[in-house]
Amino acid sequence: MRRERVRGLVVVAATVSLAAAGATVATTAGAAAAGCRVTYTVSSQWQGGFGANVAITNLGDAISGWTLTWSFTNGQTVTQAWNATVTQSGAAVTAVNVGYNGALGTGASTSFGFNGAWSDANPVPASFRLNNVACTGSVNPSASASPSRSSSPSPSPSSTGGTGLANRTVRVLWLKPTDVAFNQRYPDGIANVMREAQRYYQQELGKTFTLNTTVVEVVNGERDTNFYINNNCTSADRYWCVVFNMQAELRRRLGINNPDSRWLVVGEISAEDVGKSGGGASPGWVLLSGHDADGAAGVNGPMNRWYGGMVHELGHAFGLPDSTSTDGTPMSASFYSYPNTHFSQAQKNAILSGPYGSFLSWQ
Repeated sequence: MRRERVRGLVVVAATVSLAAAGATVATTAGAAAAGCRVTYTVSSQWQGGFGANVAITNLGDAISGWTLTWSFTNGQTVTQAWNATVTQSGAAVTAVNVGYNGALGTGASTSFGFNGAWSDANPVPASFRLNNVACTGSVNPSASASPSRSSSPSPSPSSTGGTGLANRTVRVLWLKPTDVAFNQRYPDGIANVMREAQRYYQQELGKTFTLNTTVVEVVNGERDTNFYINNNCTSADRYWCVVFNMQAELRRRLGINNPDSRWLVVGEISAEDVGKSGGGASPGWVLLSGHDADGAAGVNGPMNRWYGGMVHELGHAFGLPDSTSTDGTPMSASFYSYPNTHFSQAQKNAILSGPYGSFLSWQ
């Protein structure tokens, strides 16, 4: 793991990739041209709790607002949600758009996420209704296809359809300690930084990496910030305690290797000792602490610094060493000059031929 006292952004803590069910939506008689597709993915699961993402694609006429309903079958409850207002009455759950994601043209998509609680089993909902239209995935009122689903979460990732969690992607996770309140600007900000890094790699290499449909998976940590800062901490550079405690929990809970041939993992945790920000990267992993999470969320200085930092850390994750001087490349202090920094030809060749070069593709 490269030691970087001030580094790019994002820290990953992987979630158990429990891809479940891509339910689709169709119309009923009298609802001409109505239809949509809904993909429900259990993105992480731990004892008594889970995180889920719900992606909606409108296949019918444009709509100006949406309400999605479903029922849990095993006593699950929603405890927290983002990008939608979610309420529950008994087993019945209702998700309503928020102000910025209600309008969906034909073929347009949106998504929301939530955390929930479960006890003995966590089956995927059997069916969905969008604006009171049954979910079958067709605009044909006679369609009767039922949603595919998994009756219980599987620890192996989904790699089909380009939705949810796929293999050979850059997998991004934000670990939120128990005493840190959820704030949507963090997953949104980290996702924006990842998309900018994705654009930059395309610009520089002609190829770039793939992000999952849910770009940033929110992982509810098992402990408070004090634990991540101080647990087994003997390092003089105390930010390593934070990011390594994060990595250990993510690997244990989510079954991720170091390195992992399935994903290049980017992890960020909203915790750090006062004045001890930092982190680093090694082939297959990027690990960064709260300073970088704040930067991604737009509360810690100009965004170009965090864009350049992520490009730098991903360079390490793709196998590049630090430059020996400030040489105009993002593998030196020149990353602070982003976007006025460029990979050398030797660095481009090393990325493409390196351990994760096969993850890059024409897009």
